[in-house]
Amino acid sequence: MLVSSSSLMPFPPVTADDTPPEDSIPLEFPELDQQLQPLPPCHDSAESMEVFKQHCQIAEEYHEVKKEIALLEQRKKELIAKLDQAEKEKVDAAELVREFEALTEENRTLRLAQSQCVEQLEKLRIQYQKRQGSS
Repeated sequence: MLVSSSSLMPFPPVTADDTPPEDSIPLEFPELDQQLQPLPPCHDSAESMEVFKQHCQIAEEYHEVKKEIALLEQRKKELIAKLDQAEKEKVDAAELVREFEALTEENRTLRLAQSQCVEQLEKLRIQYQKRQGSS
């Protein structure tokens, strides 16, 4: 979720005819370091007021960007965890395939051994019956 720069500006550029009310501009930004805090304007100077408002807009944008970075970092962690889980499942699946192949081979070997035992048993029965018949 990327934020466009136009959506970050809570205030449009200020013109002489268009001044937002004073209470719409926060005077402090607790998330900013002290040296980045907007300095209070000189209320007698339109230029000072304009610079202050611009600084406040930049501070608001900075705050929004920091929030976006935090959200993206959280999303990154979630995706890494999901990738780790997928890789673990892939390894588990590969192990299951190997185990299945080994068991299939063992099953084939045991069936062959059983078949040979059945044949041998049948031969022994025939021999036994021949001996019983000749005695």
